[in-house]
Amino acid sequence: MERTQAQVHHYRLYIDGTWVETDECIPVTHKYTGEVIATIAKAKRQHVEDAVTCALETFRRSTLTPSMRADILLEASRIAEQRREELELSLVREVGKTRKDARGELDRVINTLRLSAEEAKRIAGEMVPLAATPGAENRIGFAIRVPKGVIGAITPFNYPLLLGTHKVAPAIAAGNTVVLKPATATPIASFLLVELLEQAGLPKGHVNIVTGSGSQVGEWMLDDPRIAMYTFTGSAEVGAIIKQRSGLRPVALELGNNSPNIVHEDADLDLAAKLIAQRSFHNAGQACIAVQRILVAERVAEAFTEAFLHEVRQLRVGDPEDPETDVGPMISEAEAIRAENWVQEAVAQGAELLCGGRRDKAVFHPTVLTRTTPEMKVNCLEVFAPVVTIIPYRTIEEAFAVANASSYGLQAGIFTNDLNIAMRAARVLEYGGVIINDVSTYRNDVMPYGGIKNSGLGKEGPRYAIEEMTDLRMVVMNLKQ
Repeated sequence: MERTQAQVHHYRLYIDGTWVETDECIPVTHKYTGEVIATIAKAKRQHVEDAVTCALETFRRSTLTPSMRADILLEASRIAEQRREELELSLVREVGKTRKDARGELDRVINTLRLSAEEAKRIAGEMVPLAATPGAENRIGFAIRVPKGVIGAITPFNYPLLLGTHKVAPAIAAGNTVVLKPATATPIASFLLVELLEQAGLPKGHVNIVTGSGSQVGEWMLDDPRIAMYTFTGSAEVGAIIKQRSGLRPVALELGNNSPNIVHEDADLDLAAKLIAQRSFHNAGQACIAVQRILVAERVAEAFTEAFLHEVRQLRVGDPEDPETDVGPMISEAEAIRAENWVQEAVAQGAELLCGGRRDKAVFHPTVLTRTTPEMKVNCLEVFAPVVTIIPYRTIEEAFAVANASSYGLQAGIFTNDLNIAMRAARVLEYGGVIINDVSTYRNDVMPYGGIKNSGLGKEGPRYAIEEMTDLRMVVMNLKQ
């Protein structure tokens, strides 16, 4: 296809409403062609300190009312819709998303801004019945929700615009200010997000962006005691460091997973095969709730596998700018090589390769394995690539046990027409979300989203993120008799 040469744009740090230049810059590449499409400023420690100082001072003097915050977020959603083509194409180039995936991400960004705007006007506390306690009959008690202050937000590469919105929009809705550090591989989305908010009328200082490596900029953010809360999406290893370093300050951590998806013998196999094939490989499998382990009842394993492979082989792989492409490149060739090595290692250990396993630079073709064992990396770790394994099981109890035999617990899926089994799954599966008759990848931005075990703690989704980003303050009034 004919490709338009992307203009190389330079993005500076954004502090106190001003674009700040630095001595060094970092290139950002087109994930399919490898060409440099942008450069970003590399922050120093002083820049991070300045950003936090600005955010704290802005928080202390801010006069934005809930309705004003709601209006800004709603206007940002309208502007995002107007700039849809530009935003989608930016995601395709800097992330490697297909046009289909980029369109879906932008739809969710617009919705999340709208939901956050609505929630800004619904922040409420509760009455506390103090008079129920003998001797407190003259007292009235109520709790109010107040913003925490400066939120330190660190976002990943895979959904940079959406996950930035899921952190920034609720923080603004709640009355906080933000210091945002995007992933170095995909920072452009964060700059575009702040442009939307700025254009929508958000005053300077409420959102600040510092860019650079997590080992430097992220460390400097953790070192600053003025940041009241950290919200992070990324690996379990980094999440553990943030939790350890944050001390008594709260954190919201959305970490990894190796999502199980159960296909029971009474399931609609055509529906299961179609949905799992569609959602296993979107965003090149780089989603923490992407399908990874497919647990299939032995009675229907052969029929499901045949239907599933038929669907997988229909997927178009290649240039993400082609509107017909279903699976584009991974975030880097190094990550594609890692996935290739994991698959080759599994095959060497006895796994059977049913399709895929082929790599073209950063593009790794949709890969399906079977006859894997629990200790193989493709099973026990988060593969974060377009790779799935099919695992037969005899009984539903065995399926639940295999699904739970993981250090992760973000989301799981199950296909069944038996209501009792569905409700048992909801109670037995050790995951933050259980999706019935759909894949683990399903996420509606209004719902509470977050995991247990090594998948993190805290919840996202505007209403629930606002609860995380506010404190419940108790007020007691001692009335005269």
